[in-house]
Amino acid sequence: MNYKDIKRKLTAILSADVEGYSRLMGQDEVSTIRTLKRYKDVITKIVLNYRGRVMDAPGDDLLAEFVSVVNAVQCAGEIQCEIAECNDKPGQECKMRFRIGVNLGDIVEEDGRIYADGVT
Repeated sequence: MNYKDIKRKLTAILSADVEGYSRLMGQDEVSTIRTLKRYKDVITKIVLNYRGRVMDAPGDDLLAEFVSVVNAVQCAGEIQCEIAECNDKPGQECKMRFRIGVNLGDIVEEDGRIYADGVT
């Protein structure tokens, strides 16, 4: 890759993962996977509402990009509130808590993926 071909930009990155994911999988894989999928759908909708885009979501991780750091931080707060409400619903078979971090930094984008020190 030629240095001139590198696409760089300043962006806010939201990184989220499930607290205790391995423990949850060890207790009940099926419920954990079902709950994780449902919560990732909820998170994705919230990210889109704050003009972000989900860049990757392997396993229990989710990585989203935002033009505005304010939007990223507000999105993180809404995600935490929404997940807490989901966990409080009666009959919820599996409860999850997400750890979320937001970082503002220079990134490199290639083929729809992002790379940089700021991407955790």
